[in-house]
Amino acid sequence: MSPDEQQRLAAWLRAHVAAFDGELRLSRLAGGQSNPTYRVEAGAHRWVLRRKPPGVLLASAHAVDREHRVMAALAGHGVPVPRMGGLCEDPAVIGSTFVVMEHVDGRVFVDPALPGLPPAERAALYAAMADALAAIHRVDVAAAGLSGHGKPQQYLSRQIARWTRQYRDSQTEDIAPMEALIDWLPAHLPAGLDEHPGTLVHGDFRLDNLIFHPTEPRVLAVIDWELSTLGHPWADLSYHLMAWRVTPDEFRGLKGHDLAALGLPDEAAHLARYLGGRPGPDAATMDWLMAFNMFRMAAILQGILARARQGNAAAADAEATGARARRMAEAGWRQVRG
Repeated sequence: MSPDEQQRLAAWLRAHVAAFDGELRLSRLAGGQSNPTYRVEAGAHRWVLRRKPPGVLLASAHAVDREHRVMAALAGHGVPVPRMGGLCEDPAVIGSTFVVMEHVDGRVFVDPALPGLPPAERAALYAAMADALAAIHRVDVAAAGLSGHGKPQQYLSRQIARWTRQYRDSQTEDIAPMEALIDWLPAHLPAGLDEHPGTLVHGDFRLDNLIFHPTEPRVLAVIDWELSTLGHPWADLSYHLMAWRVTPDEFRGLKGHDLAALGLPDEAAHLARYLGGRPGPDAATMDWLMAFNMFRMAAILQGILARARQGNAAAADAEATGARARRMAEAGWRQVRG
């Protein structure tokens, strides 16, 4: 961010964010492949700023305004989220829309194997993660003022169409398994899935989008809500469970790890914790959902790769991360073929 942009940002923060007082100190935070993220400090106070990246963007991508809306609405509704500080949609300030939120002190884990932690703590962290996802899906959407946050009807059909478009708009090479999934998924959509009345779905619920308490196995904040909408909770669930079916090399997976030795639940146990006795998808439906989410993740990774090659990626490792699109598409097609 240029010195002029920082000066304009400081003026906006003083006018719009409570308790902002003193000289602005800005530092880039690591992580996040979509929206550049910064730590904002002034005096004794700290916030987090997330902005849309500069340059030409895919339609409906990088929706920090959407993040602000849903996190502001969720305050007091059973899902831990940061307190919102403000939303600026005026590009004259720093060149793109940005949101300011509370800085939550805690732990963020990237590797799902949780290296360096004792097995009992790993198990407790995974239980807290399953409980946080269940809490999202229990939100009373109307009471939270989120009835207009999406269209749950034909959610999965529309998701296939959306991510096919996103993939086409960012395509850099031919990936045969991706073409196969684009044809196969709508033709084999399980009966009844598109008729679900819908719940709030996070859209990117995984370990590194949670902030845990510094010492306790407790989720302090669920972050990165830009893909949130109203839809089928099993789509969210299966995206989260995908970690058990992909390798670390494919995308931050657990496949190949000795879960018992690590103290981690297997897929069935983690699913049971989330369900808490409620009915869940049968095996065939879960397999379709897994293939769908691998296709979806491949499309997301393809978008990251395209942004890296255009020069407006949010993370330094965007090229390497985006290059995993082919591996995820291959994993999705293996899921279909058994």
